[in-house]
Amino acid sequence: MTRVSSWRKAPRFTLLICLLAAFAISFFPLNSRSQLPVIRFVRDPDPAPDFKVKDLEGKELSLEASKGKVILLNFWATWCGPCRVEIPSLIKLQSRYKDHLQIIGMVVDDDDENVVREVVKDEAINYPVALTTLQVRLAYGGIAALPTLFVINPDGRVVQKHVGLFNPALYETEVRALIGLPIAAKVETFDDTGEIFLKHADRATLLPGVNTSGLTAEQRTVALHKFNAETCNCGCNLTLAQCRIYDPACKTSLDRTAAIVREVSAVQEKAKPEAPVPTAAPEAGATSQAPVETPRP
Repeated sequence: MTRVSSWRKAPRFTLLICLLAAFAISFFPLNSRSQLPVIRFVRDPDPAPDFKVKDLEGKELSLEASKGKVILLNFWATWCGPCRVEIPSLIKLQSRYKDHLQIIGMVVDDDDENVVREVVKDEAINYPVALTTLQVRLAYGGIAALPTLFVINPDGRVVQKHVGLFNPALYETEVRALIGLPIAAKVETFDDTGEIFLKHADRATLLPGVNTSGLTAEQRTVALHKFNAETCNCGCNLTLAQCRIYDPACKTSLDRTAAIVREVSAVQEKAKPEAPVPTAAPEAGATSQAPVETPRP
């Protein structure tokens, strides 16, 4: 996975760790039904933001034109090593499932269209490729790292998002599941709490790097409300919760959320009623006497 910063500040080099990721990919050779690999789709998916752009051939390109097919919307760059590594597998997928699948390549942070054309020609890419506009990039959450791939079902809804280099077998399994073909995997569903679209960060109860384990349930609710109400000062223009999901390495949101956790905890501690001071027990053998009233003369 190659990180790209907001929005075009990223240095154009590939991290070594991203290249090593190719060697850490797992495969699916499991026999027992209970040990089958699991693929996950969003339970109540949002519609994929549509767009109209021109591909490198000058043709109109949109999601609407491919509705009814599974769409793999792949954000990539020519200078991104992992992006280039996965191109051959995407080409094979497009060829194998061409009647039910449409892959769309959206190029990020490449200013020279001629360079993109050369890569498309050299790799023999068999799916449409277009230069990403800022509007499209923002509609899909800014694209913090490359490659980023959105899986869109035949109804035009985003059911999964993958950031970084993944095993091609995963993509093929997801495609087969969405078009109703047999798969050797179990399908589970999950609620989007910001992993797919940041606008759903307010559903999250856990955020990267934020420790709320010391809070009560009531305190945690208060803290989460503050995370979603306050804007991060790092310049991202996101809420603290969104920033923690979008950029877990952001020290600004990390420090501020930690401070909010401390503040919420401290406020609740002050609100606790003070324990009553115990009265001294009477000494053994002592008796209580009512005050004696002195008679008036």
